[in-house]
Amino acid sequence: MTSAADDHRPDPDPDPASGYGDPAALEALAEESAEDLYENAPCGYLSTLPDGRIIKINATLLGWLGHRREDVVGRKRFADLLTVGGRLYHETHFAPLLRMQKEVRAIALELRTAGGGRLPVLVNSVVRTDPAGKPLLIRSTVFDARDRRSYEKELLRARHEAERERRRLARVTATLQRTLLPPALEPVPGLDVAALYRIASPDEVGGDFYDLFPRADGAWALFLGDVRGKGAEAAVVTSLARYTLRSGTVYDPDPAAVLRHLNAVLTAENEDREPHFLTIIMGTLVPDTDRGGFRLTLAGGGHPPALLLRADGTAHQLETPGGQLLGVVPDADMAETTVHLAPGDSLLLYTDGLTEARIHGTGQRYGDEALLDFAAHLAPATAQEVVAAVRRLLDGFGPGLDDDTAVLAIGVPASPRDGVRNPPRPGGSATR
Repeated sequence: MTSAADDHRPDPDPDPASGYGDPAALEALAEESAEDLYENAPCGYLSTLPDGRIIKINATLLGWLGHRREDVVGRKRFADLLTVGGRLYHETHFAPLLRMQKEVRAIALELRTAGGGRLPVLVNSVVRTDPAGKPLLIRSTVFDARDRRSYEKELLRARHEAERERRRLARVTATLQRTLLPPALEPVPGLDVAALYRIASPDEVGGDFYDLFPRADGAWALFLGDVRGKGAEAAVVTSLARYTLRSGTVYDPDPAAVLRHLNAVLTAENEDREPHFLTIIMGTLVPDTDRGGFRLTLAGGGHPPALLLRADGTAHQLETPGGQLLGVVPDADMAETTVHLAPGDSLLLYTDGLTEARIHGTGQRYGDEALLDFAAHLAPATAQEVVAAVRRLLDGFGPGLDDDTAVLAIGVPASPRDGVRNPPRPGGSATR
């Protein structure tokens, strides 16, 4: 059993063999000469006159440089120890800064060794003055920076390698992105078509896609969709969706039926991997021989509504209410609507990167109402004019555009007998 007094007993002496428990040895260590501390310090010491002439240098620095003391003290100036580049930096930066501030800290220089090698160092210098402020002496501490320089070179190499990899990835991403979109929209007899794809980040493959292609019965099919997520997985889903939609129109001309087939394919795929979902809007365009223009049937699966810009200058949404996100449940509902596109009318399909962009200066989302107002100010307009206006709108968001945006516009040219079409009124802007 221990007593309270036991808790205050001194610790036993260290191993006597170490010598540290010997009071005489501790005293000898404490009385180590200042000269020995100066000469054999783990850094270099250097004292010069104001003109740079060396009057004192320690053994550590002499050893680093490979010089003899008698060849340096009183014979060389501090600048003589520097490389050509180091001397230039000393004269243009180091010395002027030292004269103004009386001290400098952690200045990177290179010393030249007796064998012609280079020694990267960090130098701290202070000016000692007399009572009147006249410089008497410059004292410098020199630290070996070889390990630090190696680390900095390795860090720079890694940074360059990362930048090369980023550029390589950007090229791969751009190439992959191009394969997910049609190289160019096919000309459609009796229609004016235009499209735009704006990538928010060049480092990621987006999930937006669109297409316009002829059917065997003389009609035309179109779709525009948005896969949730980015990267290679989103690209796989995008490719699967495009293939399924194109092949589905061969067996069934009804857009809602094609979307139901795509939903069945996606839900089956999602059973074996991480689920991926998409919103989509798909339609068919059939020439209307009685009234002119085209009969448009649209089916939507959880996608933002299309905008119809009429020849009379009005604009409204083509709602497909009830359409569900694809890939979630096997029996998702697909909403459908039919409308007549008359000469002078245009249709705008878009992904939500447009409406969810943030307005510069406010941070607020652009929103569906602002886009509808934008379309109302733009109508009537051709498909080319619509896409050009949307491009300007996207440019105005700047960094507020944080998601990819796909746009597909289709217009029925105005008939010559309708007279000269009224020019479009000024479009909206991202700041409105």
